[in-house]
Amino acid sequence: MSGAADEHRAGSTRQGRSARVAQWWRRAWGWEGHERHTALLIGKSTLAATLAWVLSYNVLHAQSPAFAPFSAVLIMQVTVYQSLLQSTRYVGAVAAGVAVQAALGFLGGPDLLTFALVALVALTIGRWPALGAQGSQVATAAFFAFSTYISATSDLDKITQLGQIILLVLIGCGVGVLVNLTVFPPLRLRGAEHGIRSLADAQRDLVADIYPALRQGELDEERAAHWRERADRTGELVTQARTGLRTARESIQYNPRRLLRRHRGRTSFEGYGAVLEALERTLYQLASLTRSLHRWSKEEAGDHHDYGSFLVCYADFVESIAEINEVLAALDEDRLNEQAPQLCRLSDEAQQRRQRVSEQAEKDDLPLMDPAHPYGVLVLEATRLMEEFQYTCDVLQHHVDQRAAEREACT
Repeated sequence: MSGAADEHRAGSTRQGRSARVAQWWRRAWGWEGHERHTALLIGKSTLAATLAWVLSYNVLHAQSPAFAPFSAVLIMQVTVYQSLLQSTRYVGAVAAGVAVQAALGFLGGPDLLTFALVALVALTIGRWPALGAQGSQVATAAFFAFSTYISATSDLDKITQLGQIILLVLIGCGVGVLVNLTVFPPLRLRGAEHGIRSLADAQRDLVADIYPALRQGELDEERAAHWRERADRTGELVTQARTGLRTARESIQYNPRRLLRRHRGRTSFEGYGAVLEALERTLYQLASLTRSLHRWSKEEAGDHHDYGSFLVCYADFVESIAEINEVLAALDEDRLNEQAPQLCRLSDEAQQRRQRVSEQAEKDDLPLMDPAHPYGVLVLEATRLMEEFQYTCDVLQHHVDQRAAEREACT
Protein backbone atom coordinates (compact mmCIF):
# COMPACT_ATOMS: atom_id res chain seq x y z
CA MET A 1 0.00 0.00 0.00
CA SER A 2 2.83 2.34 0.93
CA GLY A 3 4.66 1.49 -2.30
CA ALA A 4 1.61 2.39 -4.39
CA ALA A 5 1.24 5.70 -2.54
CA ASP A 6 4.91 6.52 -3.07
CA GLU A 7 4.60 5.70 -6.77
CA HIS A 8 1.52 7.92 -7.04
CA ARG A 9 3.34 10.82 -5.35
CA ALA A 10 6.34 10.34 -7.61
CA GLY A 11 4.07 10.39 -10.66
CA SER A 12 2.36 13.55 -9.44
CA THR A 13 5.75 15.18 -8.85
CA ARG A 14 6.88 14.29 -12.36
CA GLN A 15 3.65 15.65 -13.84
CA GLY A 16 3.98 18.83 -11.79
CA ARG A 17 7.58 19.32 -12.88
CA SER A 18 6.64 18.69 -16.50
CA ALA A 19 3.81 21.19 -16.25
CA ARG A 20 6.15 23.83 -14.80
CA VAL A 21 8.71 23.20 -17.54
CA ALA A 22 6.00 23.46 -20.22
CA GLN A 23 4.69 26.65 -18.65
CA TRP A 24 8.22 28.12 -18.57
CA TRP A 25 8.66 27.45 -22.29
CA ARG A 26 5.23 28.89 -23.08
CA ARG A 27 6.22 32.11 -21.32
CA ALA A 28 9.54 32.16 -23.14
CA TRP A 29 7.78 31.71 -26.49
CA GLY A 30 4.78 33.89 -25.78
CA TRP A 31 6.20 37.20 -24.59
CA GLU A 32 9.35 39.09 -23.77
CA GLY A 33 10.57 38.57 -20.24
CA HIS A 34 13.07 36.76 -18.03
CA GLU A 35 12.29 33.35 -19.55
CA ARG A 36 12.82 34.50 -23.14
CA HIS A 37 16.00 36.35 -22.22
CA THR A 38 17.34 33.23 -20.50
CA ALA A 39 16.46 30.96 -23.43
CA LEU A 40 18.06 33.35 -25.92
CA LEU A 41 21.21 33.66 -23.83
CA ILE A 42 21.56 29.87 -23.59
CA GLY A 43 20.94 29.42 -27.31
CA LYS A 44 23.34 32.18 -28.34
CA SER A 45 26.03 30.93 -25.95
CA THR A 46 25.68 27.43 -27.41
CA LEU A 47 26.00 28.77 -30.95
CA ALA A 48 29.02 30.93 -30.06
CA ALA A 49 30.78 28.06 -28.25
CA THR A 50 30.17 25.69 -31.17
CA LEU A 51 31.49 28.13 -33.77
CA ALA A 52 34.54 28.90 -31.63
CA TRP A 53 35.26 25.17 -31.22
CA VAL A 54 35.03 24.56 -34.95
CA LEU A 55 37.49 27.36 -35.66
CA SER A 56 39.96 26.36 -32.96
CA TYR A 57 39.82 22.56 -33.33
CA ASN A 58 38.81 21.83 -36.91
CA VAL A 59 40.46 24.82 -38.62
CA LEU A 60 43.48 25.73 -36.49
CA HIS A 61 44.02 22.24 -34.98
CA ALA A 62 45.02 23.95 -31.73
CA GLN A 63 46.41 21.88 -28.88
CA SER A 64 44.16 23.62 -26.36
CA PRO A 65 41.01 24.41 -28.39
CA ALA A 66 38.79 24.79 -25.31
CA PHE A 67 40.14 28.32 -24.74
CA ALA A 68 38.07 29.62 -27.67
CA PRO A 69 34.58 28.33 -26.68
CA PHE A 70 35.26 29.16 -23.04
CA SER A 71 36.06 32.75 -24.01
CA ALA A 72 33.03 32.97 -26.30
CA VAL A 73 30.64 31.98 -23.51
CA LEU A 74 32.39 34.08 -20.87
CA ILE A 75 31.82 37.38 -22.68
CA MET A 76 28.23 36.66 -23.75
CA GLN A 77 26.74 39.50 -21.70
CA VAL A 78 23.23 40.94 -21.32
CA THR A 79 24.06 43.84 -23.64
CA VAL A 80 26.27 44.31 -26.69
CA TYR A 81 28.06 47.14 -24.91
CA GLN A 82 28.96 44.88 -21.99
CA SER A 83 30.14 42.14 -24.38
CA LEU A 84 32.52 44.59 -26.04
CA LEU A 85 33.70 46.01 -22.73
CA GLN A 86 34.23 42.65 -21.04
CA SER A 87 35.90 41.09 -24.09
CA THR A 88 38.41 43.97 -24.19
CA ARG A 89 39.17 43.53 -20.51
CA TYR A 90 39.34 39.74 -20.83
CA VAL A 91 41.78 39.83 -23.75
CA GLY A 92 43.90 42.34 -21.84
CA ALA A 93 43.89 40.12 -18.73
CA VAL A 94 44.85 36.99 -20.68
CA ALA A 95 47.56 38.82 -22.60
CA ALA A 96 48.97 40.15 -19.33
CA GLY A 97 48.97 36.69 -17.74
CA VAL A 98 50.69 35.09 -20.75
CA ALA A 99 53.22 37.92 -20.92
CA VAL A 100 54.11 37.48 -17.24
CA GLN A 101 54.63 33.75 -17.76
CA ALA A 102 56.67 34.28 -20.92
CA ALA A 103 58.96 36.86 -19.31
CA LEU A 104 59.57 35.00 -16.03
CA GLY A 105 59.55 31.55 -17.65
CA PHE A 106 62.33 32.31 -20.11
CA LEU A 107 64.31 34.12 -17.42
CA GLY A 108 63.95 31.65 -14.55
CA GLY A 109 63.03 28.36 -16.19
CA PRO A 110 60.22 25.90 -15.37
CA ASP A 111 60.82 25.48 -11.62
CA LEU A 112 58.79 26.03 -8.48
CA LEU A 113 60.32 29.42 -7.68
CA THR A 114 59.38 30.68 -11.15
CA PHE A 115 55.78 29.52 -10.67
CA ALA A 116 55.62 31.33 -7.32
CA LEU A 117 56.91 34.52 -8.93
CA VAL A 118 54.42 34.15 -11.82
CA ALA A 119 51.58 33.74 -9.32
CA LEU A 120 52.73 36.76 -7.27
CA VAL A 121 53.04 39.10 -10.25
CA ALA A 122 49.85 37.87 -11.99
CA LEU A 123 47.74 38.20 -8.84
CA THR A 124 49.14 41.71 -8.28
CA ILE A 125 48.31 42.79 -11.85
CA GLY A 126 44.84 41.27 -11.44
CA ARG A 127 44.08 43.90 -8.79
CA TRP A 128 44.33 46.65 -11.43
CA PRO A 129 40.93 48.43 -11.42
CA ALA A 130 40.94 48.86 -15.21
CA LEU A 131 40.46 45.10 -15.64
CA GLY A 132 37.30 45.12 -13.52
CA ALA A 133 35.68 41.72 -13.04
CA GLN A 134 38.18 40.15 -15.44
CA GLY A 135 41.14 40.79 -13.13
CA SER A 136 41.14 37.20 -11.87
CA GLN A 137 41.72 36.00 -15.44
CA VAL A 138 45.31 37.32 -15.31
CA ALA A 139 46.34 34.62 -12.84
CA THR A 140 44.19 31.98 -14.57
CA ALA A 141 45.85 32.67 -17.92
CA ALA A 142 49.29 32.72 -16.31
CA PHE A 143 48.73 29.30 -14.71
CA PHE A 144 47.48 27.76 -17.96
CA ALA A 145 50.42 29.34 -19.78
CA PHE A 146 52.85 27.88 -17.25
CA SER A 147 51.35 24.41 -17.76
CA THR A 148 51.68 24.81 -21.53
CA TYR A 149 55.22 26.19 -21.17
CA ILE A 150 56.61 23.26 -19.18
CA SER A 151 55.09 20.70 -21.57
CA ALA A 152 56.63 22.25 -24.70
CA THR A 153 59.79 20.63 -26.07
CA SER A 154 61.60 23.63 -27.58
CA ASP A 155 61.77 27.40 -27.24
CA LEU A 156 59.97 27.83 -30.56
CA ASP A 157 57.24 25.46 -29.43
CA LYS A 158 56.89 27.39 -26.17
CA ILE A 159 56.51 30.71 -27.97
CA THR A 160 54.06 29.18 -30.42
CA GLN A 161 51.89 27.66 -27.70
CA LEU A 162 51.82 30.85 -25.62
CA GLY A 163 50.90 32.90 -28.67
CA GLN A 164 48.22 30.39 -29.55
CA ILE A 165 46.52 30.94 -26.19
CA ILE A 166 46.08 34.64 -26.98
CA LEU A 167 44.92 33.82 -30.52
CA LEU A 168 42.28 31.38 -29.23
CA VAL A 169 41.02 33.94 -26.74
CA LEU A 170 40.76 36.53 -29.50
CA ILE A 171 38.83 34.05 -31.67
CA GLY A 172 36.46 33.19 -28.82
CA CYS A 173 35.82 36.82 -27.90
CA GLY A 174 35.36 37.78 -31.53
CA VAL A 175 32.86 34.99 -32.14
CA GLY A 176 31.00 35.79 -28.90
CA VAL A 177 30.69 39.49 -29.70
CA LEU A 178 29.67 38.76 -33.31
CA VAL A 179 26.94 36.34 -32.25
CA ASN A 180 25.63 38.73 -29.58
CA LEU A 181 25.66 41.56 -32.12
CA THR A 182 23.92 39.73 -34.98
CA VAL A 183 21.63 37.12 -33.37
CA PHE A 184 18.79 38.85 -31.51
CA PRO A 185 21.04 41.55 -29.99
CA PRO A 186 19.59 42.25 -26.52
CA LEU A 187 17.59 45.47 -26.36
CA ARG A 188 16.37 45.98 -22.79
CA LEU A 189 14.23 49.05 -23.32
CA ARG A 190 11.66 47.84 -20.81
CA GLY A 191 14.20 47.70 -17.99
CA ALA A 192 13.66 51.38 -17.19
CA GLU A 193 9.89 50.85 -17.03
CA HIS A 194 10.21 47.83 -14.76
CA GLY A 195 12.31 49.77 -12.25
CA ILE A 196 9.78 52.60 -12.09
CA ARG A 197 6.93 50.13 -11.80
CA SER A 198 8.58 48.38 -8.87
CA LEU A 199 9.06 51.63 -6.96
CA ALA A 200 5.55 52.84 -7.71
CA ASP A 201 4.12 49.45 -6.76
CA ALA A 202 5.89 49.56 -3.39
CA GLN A 203 4.60 53.08 -2.73
CA ARG A 204 1.08 52.15 -3.79
CA ASP A 205 0.94 49.17 -1.44
CA LEU A 206 2.25 51.23 1.46
CA VAL A 207 -0.08 54.23 1.08
CA ALA A 208 -2.99 51.85 0.39
CA ASP A 209 -2.50 50.60 3.94
CA ILE A 210 -2.11 54.06 5.42
CA TYR A 211 -5.13 56.03 4.22
CA PRO A 212 -7.89 53.62 5.41
CA ALA A 213 -6.37 53.62 8.90
CA LEU A 214 -6.19 57.41 8.94
CA ARG A 215 -9.76 57.75 7.72
CA GLN A 216 -11.05 55.40 10.40
CA GLY A 217 -8.90 56.91 13.13
CA GLU A 218 -7.08 53.62 13.74
CA LEU A 219 -3.61 55.08 14.14
CA ASP A 220 -1.85 52.95 16.74
CA GLU A 221 1.87 52.82 17.46
CA GLU A 222 2.38 49.23 16.28
CA ARG A 223 0.79 49.87 12.88
CA ALA A 224 2.67 53.14 12.40
CA ALA A 225 5.95 51.41 13.31
CA HIS A 226 5.22 48.77 10.65
CA TRP A 227 4.66 51.47 8.01
CA ARG A 228 7.91 53.13 8.99
CA GLU A 229 9.79 49.84 8.73
CA ARG A 230 8.35 49.12 5.26
CA ALA A 231 9.26 52.58 4.01
CA ASP A 232 12.82 52.18 5.27
CA ARG A 233 13.22 48.89 3.35
CA THR A 234 12.83 50.46 -0.10
CA GLY A 235 16.53 51.09 -0.64
CA GLU A 236 16.97 47.77 -2.43
CA LEU A 237 14.17 48.64 -4.87
CA VAL A 238 15.88 51.92 -5.67
CA THR A 239 19.13 50.07 -6.44
CA GLN A 240 17.29 47.61 -8.69
CA ALA A 241 15.56 50.45 -10.52
CA ARG A 242 18.85 52.23 -11.13
CA THR A 243 20.36 48.99 -12.45
CA GLY A 244 17.40 48.49 -14.80
CA LEU A 245 17.74 52.03 -16.15
CA ARG A 246 21.50 51.66 -16.61
CA THR A 247 21.02 48.34 -18.45
CA ALA A 248 18.39 49.90 -20.71
CA ARG A 249 20.73 52.75 -21.58
CA GLU A 250 23.64 50.37 -22.22
CA SER A 251 21.56 48.07 -24.39
CA ILE A 252 21.17 50.68 -27.15
CA GLN A 253 24.92 51.29 -27.50
CA TYR A 254 26.38 49.55 -30.59
CA ASN A 255 23.06 47.71 -30.98
CA PRO A 256 21.81 47.54 -34.61
CA ARG A 257 18.22 46.96 -33.47
CA ARG A 258 17.98 50.57 -32.31
CA LEU A 259 17.92 51.54 -36.00
CA LEU A 260 14.73 49.57 -36.67
CA ARG A 261 11.67 51.71 -37.29
CA ARG A 262 9.67 50.33 -34.36
CA HIS A 263 12.44 51.24 -31.91
CA ARG A 264 13.07 54.78 -33.16
CA GLY A 265 12.08 57.40 -30.64
CA ARG A 266 12.20 54.84 -27.81
CA THR A 267 15.92 54.93 -27.12
CA SER A 268 16.03 58.08 -25.00
CA PHE A 269 15.72 57.59 -21.27
CA GLU A 270 16.07 61.15 -20.02
CA GLY A 271 12.36 61.22 -19.16
CA TYR A 272 12.46 57.92 -17.33
CA GLY A 273 15.65 58.97 -15.55
CA ALA A 274 13.96 62.11 -14.27
CA VAL A 275 10.89 60.12 -13.19
CA LEU A 276 13.08 57.62 -11.36
CA GLU A 277 14.89 60.40 -9.51
CA ALA A 278 11.55 61.96 -8.56
CA LEU A 279 10.24 58.61 -7.31
CA GLU A 280 13.37 58.18 -5.22
CA ARG A 281 12.65 61.54 -3.61
CA THR A 282 9.00 60.64 -3.04
CA LEU A 283 10.13 57.44 -1.30
CA TYR A 284 12.33 59.57 0.93
CA GLN A 285 9.43 61.90 1.66
CA LEU A 286 7.13 58.95 2.26
CA ALA A 287 9.62 57.51 4.74
CA SER A 288 9.64 60.88 6.49
CA LEU A 289 5.84 60.87 6.50
CA THR A 290 5.71 57.44 8.14
CA ARG A 291 8.16 58.63 10.79
CA SER A 292 5.87 61.58 11.50
CA LEU A 293 2.84 59.28 11.74
CA HIS A 294 4.78 57.02 14.08
CA ARG A 295 5.60 60.03 16.22
CA TRP A 296 1.92 61.06 16.13
CA SER A 297 0.80 57.64 17.31
CA LYS A 298 3.14 57.81 20.30
CA GLU A 299 2.71 61.45 21.35
CA GLU A 300 -0.90 62.26 20.44
CA ALA A 301 -2.65 59.12 21.71
CA GLY A 302 -3.78 60.86 24.88
CA ASP A 303 -4.48 64.22 23.29
CA HIS A 304 -8.19 65.06 23.44
CA HIS A 305 -7.89 67.78 20.82
CA ASP A 306 -10.30 67.10 17.98
CA TYR A 307 -8.17 66.33 14.92
CA GLY A 308 -10.53 63.77 13.35
CA SER A 309 -11.47 66.02 10.44
CA PHE A 310 -7.80 66.70 9.75
CA LEU A 311 -7.10 62.96 9.63
CA VAL A 312 -9.94 62.41 7.17
CA CYS A 313 -8.62 65.14 4.87
CA TYR A 314 -5.14 63.72 5.15
CA ALA A 315 -6.48 60.26 4.31
CA ASP A 316 -8.13 61.68 1.18
CA PHE A 317 -4.82 63.18 0.12
CA VAL A 318 -2.89 59.93 0.72
CA GLU A 319 -5.56 58.06 -1.26
CA SER A 320 -4.93 60.39 -4.20
CA ILE A 321 -1.22 59.52 -3.97
CA ALA A 322 -2.17 55.85 -4.14
CA GLU A 323 -4.18 56.53 -7.32
CA ILE A 324 -1.16 58.20 -8.94
CA ASN A 325 1.05 55.26 -7.99
CA GLU A 326 -1.55 52.92 -9.45
CA VAL A 327 -0.93 54.44 -12.88
CA LEU A 328 2.85 54.58 -12.43
CA ALA A 329 2.87 50.90 -11.42
CA ALA A 330 1.43 50.09 -14.86
CA LEU A 331 3.66 52.47 -16.81
CA ASP A 332 3.94 51.39 -20.43
CA GLU A 333 5.84 53.12 -23.23
CA ASP A 334 3.12 52.16 -25.70
CA ARG A 335 0.39 53.71 -23.54
CA LEU A 336 2.11 56.90 -22.38
CA ASN A 337 -0.11 59.00 -24.64
CA GLU A 338 -3.10 58.10 -22.46
CA GLN A 339 -1.29 57.56 -19.16
CA ALA A 340 0.45 60.96 -19.04
CA PRO A 341 -2.82 63.00 -19.25
CA GLN A 342 -4.37 60.66 -16.72
CA LEU A 343 -1.47 61.30 -14.34
CA CYS A 344 -1.81 65.05 -14.82
CA ARG A 345 -5.53 64.87 -14.01
CA LEU A 346 -4.86 62.77 -10.88
CA SER A 347 -2.11 65.17 -9.87
CA ASP A 348 -4.50 68.11 -10.08
CA GLU A 349 -7.00 66.25 -7.88
CA ALA A 350 -4.26 65.41 -5.38
CA GLN A 351 -3.21 69.06 -5.31
CA GLN A 352 -6.76 70.07 -4.42
CA ARG A 353 -6.89 67.51 -1.63
CA ARG A 354 -3.54 68.70 -0.31
CA GLN A 355 -4.93 72.23 -0.22
CA ARG A 356 -7.89 70.99 1.83
CA VAL A 357 -5.42 69.46 4.31
CA SER A 358 -3.86 72.87 4.91
CA GLU A 359 -7.27 74.56 5.13
CA GLN A 360 -8.56 71.98 7.62
CA ALA A 361 -5.47 72.37 9.79
CA GLU A 362 -6.04 76.11 9.94
CA LYS A 363 -9.78 75.66 10.57
CA ASP A 364 -9.09 73.29 13.48
CA ASP A 365 -6.49 75.75 14.79
CA LEU A 366 -3.87 73.01 15.02
CA PRO A 367 -0.46 74.05 16.39
CA LEU A 368 1.37 73.90 13.02
CA MET A 369 4.36 75.91 14.25
CA ASP A 370 4.81 73.94 17.46
CA PRO A 371 7.73 71.45 17.01
CA ALA A 372 6.35 69.42 19.90
CA HIS A 373 3.41 68.35 17.69
CA PRO A 374 3.61 66.61 14.30
CA TYR A 375 0.82 68.55 12.55
CA GLY A 376 3.06 71.08 10.84
CA VAL A 377 5.45 68.35 9.73
CA LEU A 378 2.60 66.33 8.24
CA VAL A 379 1.37 69.35 6.27
CA LEU A 380 4.90 70.02 5.07
CA GLU A 381 5.41 66.40 4.02
CA ALA A 382 2.16 66.51 2.04
CA THR A 383 3.39 69.61 0.21
CA ARG A 384 6.75 68.02 -0.61
CA LEU A 385 5.15 64.80 -1.77
CA MET A 386 2.81 66.72 -4.02
CA GLU A 387 5.68 68.71 -5.53
CA GLU A 388 7.53 65.50 -6.49
CA PHE A 389 4.47 63.83 -7.99
CA GLN A 390 3.58 66.99 -9.90
CA TYR A 391 7.11 67.05 -11.28
CA THR A 392 6.84 63.37 -12.26
CA CYS A 393 3.63 64.00 -14.16
CA ASP A 394 5.07 67.07 -15.88
CA VAL A 395 8.16 65.13 -16.99
CA LEU A 396 6.10 62.33 -18.52
CA GLN A 397 3.77 64.76 -20.28
CA HIS A 398 6.78 66.65 -21.68
CA HIS A 399 8.20 63.32 -22.90
CA VAL A 400 4.93 62.51 -24.67
CA ASP A 401 4.73 65.98 -26.24
CA GLN A 402 8.34 65.75 -27.41
CA ARG A 403 7.73 62.36 -29.06
CA ALA A 404 4.65 63.71 -30.80
CA ALA A 405 6.65 66.67 -32.11
CA GLU A 406 9.40 64.33 -33.38
CA ARG A 407 6.85 62.17 -35.20
CA GLU A 408 5.33 65.26 -36.83
CA ALA A 409 8.78 66.43 -37.90
CA CYS A 410 9.50 63.03 -39.49
CA THR A 411 6.27 63.14 -41.48
